[in-house]
Amino acid sequence: MEISCEFWRGKRVFLTGHTGFKGGWLSLWLQTMGAEVHGYSLNPPTEPNFFTAVEVGKDMASSTIADTRDASLLVKSMQLARPDIVFHLAAQSLVRYSYAEPMETYAINVMGTVNLFEAVRNSDTVRVVVNVTSDKCYENREWTRPYRENEPMGGHDPYSNSKACSELITSAYRKSFLQKSGVAVASARAGNAIGGGDWAPDRLIPDFLRAIDAGQVLVIRSPNAIRPWQHVLEPLSGYLMLAEKLFSDGPRFSEAWNFGSVDEDARTVEWIVEYLIVSTPGASWQLDTNVQPHEANFLKLDSSKAQTQLGWKSRWKLQTALEKTLEWHTCWHQGGNMYQRTLEQITAYQTTKLAA
Repeated sequence: MEISCEFWRGKRVFLTGHTGFKGGWLSLWLQTMGAEVHGYSLNPPTEPNFFTAVEVGKDMASSTIADTRDASLLVKSMQLARPDIVFHLAAQSLVRYSYAEPMETYAINVMGTVNLFEAVRNSDTVRVVVNVTSDKCYENREWTRPYRENEPMGGHDPYSNSKACSELITSAYRKSFLQKSGVAVASARAGNAIGGGDWAPDRLIPDFLRAIDAGQVLVIRSPNAIRPWQHVLEPLSGYLMLAEKLFSDGPRFSEAWNFGSVDEDARTVEWIVEYLIVSTPGASWQLDTNVQPHEANFLKLDSSKAQTQLGWKSRWKLQTALEKTLEWHTCWHQGGNMYQRTLEQITAYQTTKLAA
């Protein structure tokens, strides 16, 4: 299955978190297909940031800078937008920050999700909701096998646990309210998304690029930790395909979906760093010997359901994803046209042939 530009042309989309890294890429992709995108989000979380660098907001139908914890404003904004489809990406998305600010993390990721679904309940136009959670929503038992969608929810740290809560909220609202009113609701879980324009703290690729730009040695915490790395366009393509299926056949697809990398692209932190160093002469790293809060060591996703039922497959291998990330950052560093470069990468991704 391919993403249908014809399907998205003219669709009214309400997108929370549009000023963030993933939300910004998704907003721009939707705009290129002719969707009418209405964003609802806090200000961009970093400076610099993808939203500003690419001028994502210039052709959006509306861009509301607001908090998902503001339930009444969220309801009002959705009613004004009158969307067909809702993507919920707004979140506190950092594990280590959740240790420092657990109440904020739960307020945004749990009550923000409740507020989103209450806004959907108060809308008479919404037909589809895709709630984007996290691969970390599972009760991580450090298994060597990938996690499937029917595995128990859990989470050791406040961030991971709050995303498990968001999954449970999604299920409850689907069963209690939304499926009865004809709204198709699904959740989407993806791996560690990388790509140009991510300047978030405590993430490996942004930390590496910051160290290079500053002429410093990269300090890493967990070199042996394994993650399902993937370019940001990989899970976004899954969200788009899922939304199309929900729109046409909601009851069949209203459940949880994994969009992880292929098994061989689940690599250690050290492998990623060593690959980047080869591509970046002069770069080096050292181990952070300070005591660190708990983070999962081994995490993979089983995406076979999305592959067989949606026709979704990864297009870019990990090496390509890393090269595209470095290419984007180099262009930005040289003062290039980031709107054009981002569109070029979206086009390149869409025209890459799927592996057999």
